[in-house]
Amino acid sequence: MKKLALFICISISVSGFSQKKLDKLLKRQNTESIPYISVDALKNIQNNVILLDAREEREFKISHLKDAICVGYDSFNLKKTEVKLPNKEAKIVVYCSLGIRSEDVAEKLKKAGYTNVLNLYGGIFEWKNNDLEVLNSKEKPTDSVHTFSKVWSKWLKKGIKVYD
Repeated sequence: MKKLALFICISISVSGFSQKKLDKLLKRQNTESIPYISVDALKNIQNNVILLDAREEREFKISHLKDAICVGYDSFNLKKTEVKLPNKEAKIVVYCSLGIRSEDVAEKLKKAGYTNVLNLYGGIFEWKNNDLEVLNSKEKPTDSVHTFSKVWSKWLKKGIKVYD
């Protein structure tokens, strides 16, 4: 029983520490000009939002959230995205690997007049780390997640890490 209690305490400490490290990374990389939405909050409203994936198509093909639209980052095209999203008041959640590239794309949408744009805190990594489903290019559940690079892959705790 003592071992179980010790294991639970260590697990909570490690996950809390990991969360604090992610907080620091996002504070260092982002301006927080776009409000975050947590994984828990998104999973409860996922069917009532437009999901935009701000990763590149090769990442999206490995895995993505259900019903997400790949808009890319380097390849992001505001004009093409506006055609897909005519309602500038629609609730939009942008995500990427961790929430860094998605903030940049969300800022562009905000400047273009979209009024209800959120950034998924921790991105697809946090989604998968919470044991939530991601889909492959055939729209089938997968454990694989494109982690952008070996360096960034440390943030994915669950699933199969894929990088170029």
